[in-house]
Parts: sequence; C-alpha cells; structure tokens
Amino acid sequence: MEEAYCSLKLRRQKQEEEKKKFGNISTSEKVNEINSNGAFVRQNNRFTSAFGTKEGNLKVEANRYRLIWTPLCPWATRQMITIKLLGLDKVISVGTVNPIRTNKGWEFSLDEGGVDPVLGIRYLAEIYASTDPEYNGRATVPALVDVKEKKVVNNDYHHLSNYFEVEWKEFHKDGAPDLYPENLREEIDKLNVILFNEINNGVYKTGFATSQEEYEKNFNLVFNRLDYFEELLSKKRFLFGDYITDSDIRFYVTLARFDTAYYFGFRTNKKRIRDYENIWNYAKELYSIKAFKESTDFIAIKKGYLLGDIAENPFKILPLGPDNSVWEEPNNRSELFGPLKFNYER
Repeated sequence: MEEAYCSLKLRRQKQEEEKKKFGNISTSEKVNEINSNGAFVRQNNRFTSAFGTKEGNLKVEANRYRLIWTPLCPWATRQMITIKLLGLDKVISVGTVNPIRTNKGWEFSLDEGGVDPVLGIRYLAEIYASTDPEYNGRATVPALVDVKEKKVVNNDYHHLSNYFEVEWKEFHKDGAPDLYPENLREEIDKLNVILFNEINNGVYKTGFATSQEEYEKNFNLVFNRLDYFEELLSKKRFLFGDYITDSDIRFYVTLARFDTAYYFGFRTNKKRIRDYENIWNYAKELYSIKAFKESTDFIAIKKGYLLGDIAENPFKILPLGPDNSVWEEPNNRSELFGPLKFNYER
C-alpha cells in the first residue's frame, strides 16, 4: 500500500515537473490546426517583435541571438540560407534540433548529452514555455532566442529574413547580395504572400487535409501555381530577373522538399519538380550555390517528414528513393541567360 502511494506520488511529481517545463505547449498540428471542414489552418506566430531602432524594437547586436533550426523545416531553412548568403552566421549562433520531431516537440538530441550547449535545454518547448507560460501553440522553428535574456524573441518566419536583409545590414559581409532591394520590396512582398499561400503552405494544406474536398482544392492550387512559375522561369533566370531575391529563397525551400517528401508523403503526386524543365533547372542552379547547398540535407528532410510524429508511417520504414544525386547535375540556366551577374560565393 505504501509502495503504491509512493509510486503515485512520484508520478504526480513528474507530471508537475513536466508541466513546469512544457507549460501548455501543443506538440501536434492535429490539436488546434484542423477545422471542422477538414482544412489545415496553420497557427499564427506568437513572437513577432521587429528589429529596428524604434521604441520596443529588438536590438541588433552581434553574438546576442541564437537561431534554432532544423534542415527538415522549410521556414527555418530559408533563414539559414539568408544568413549564410549575407554572412550573418558569423554574428548569430546556430542551434540544430533533430529533424525527427518527437511527441514532446523538437529535441536537441544531436548535441552532446542531448542538451543545447548554449541554452541548456533538451526540448525547444522548454524555452517557449519559460518565455510565455500561457502559450498553448506549438514550439516552432525557426526560433530566434535572446541568449542574454534566455527567451524566445522572434519566431515570425514571415518577416524574420526581411529583418536580416534590412535591419542587420551593418553586419553583412563585404559584397553581400541585396536580397530585398528597396525598389522591389512591394512586388516581393506581394509575391511572397502568393508563395506562402499557394506553394510553401499549399503543400501542407494538401497533405494535412482531412477531407477529400479540401485535399483536391489545395492540390489544384499548388499545381496551378507551379504551372505559372514554369512559364515565368522560361523568360526569367530568377523570379525577379537576373538576381536572387528573398522570394527565390522562399520558393526554393519547397522545391527542395517536393520530390523527396511532399510528392508521396503529402500526396502532391501530379508531377515531380524534376518533371518541370524550367523550375527544375532553376532549382538546380540555386542548389549549386554554397549557401543553398549547405542548408539542404535531403536525408534529414526524408527522415523528418517520414519518420517524425507527423508521418502516416506506422512501421517507420524509410524509403530508399528518390535519387537526389540528380541535384548535382548541370543546369541549363547559363545557356539560356548567360553567366550569373553576381558572385554569390563571396
């Protein structure tokens, strides 16, 4: 009797400790993000403070922030590509969670002892809960953490790369590209809304749909937009002409995951990206640039989507294909448009 009481007491203590660590954090899209029509409605970002010089803005400061990412996640990968292209990886540290998400969320199991060496936590949810004990959404990547304050300050993947491109300019490396040119910002912002709704999040709305109607609606949305970009890229090297912009990074991260994960995992199986002549050669050219290639891990992508907690794969069998060595093959963009007008390897 006493032994049973002690066991119950220990379980309750453990539950209390977990509650302190994880608060009200959700760990699955299925909890709060599927509506009554079977549509996937992605949660809003919780930490959206802007960088800048106005009162209340986050302070731009070298070695103060840590970017938490995983090569699985497209939203996080585009931040990584951006900071590499701009040279900000020299002033913003990077922490990496395992691409296979657990039932407690993102885990730092790749680090020695299974703990982030800077933040001292095992699960990303821990710092979300300590930053805002009332937060009941998912603890997402990218997450920008203020190392001094030990709290999440920004998980707004919609705008984070724009802050890096504009507000962090004083820390850009010499010869960094202008990914968000002032004269194109309005057009880039408009295209980014389309990219998010119809491509980046479009594949998720297709894959997470729980009704045939929602699935088909978003399936058609994705492929109609891909057809549009296939035509556009027959006339332009990149989405806005001769130079890579923020929009190209946003488009690329979905292209890099499409054949490996979305095609069968999210049932977006009308065509593969490698079946589009112009999109495929455009994607290969981007992949040939160091910042894109170093931020693209096809094995991590496959494992994360097909073995993680979001996967419909009860026996955890990892497919052997597709053959991603084809990303290394030459592209035809120089033949169509001449040599690159900017050196992205500086």
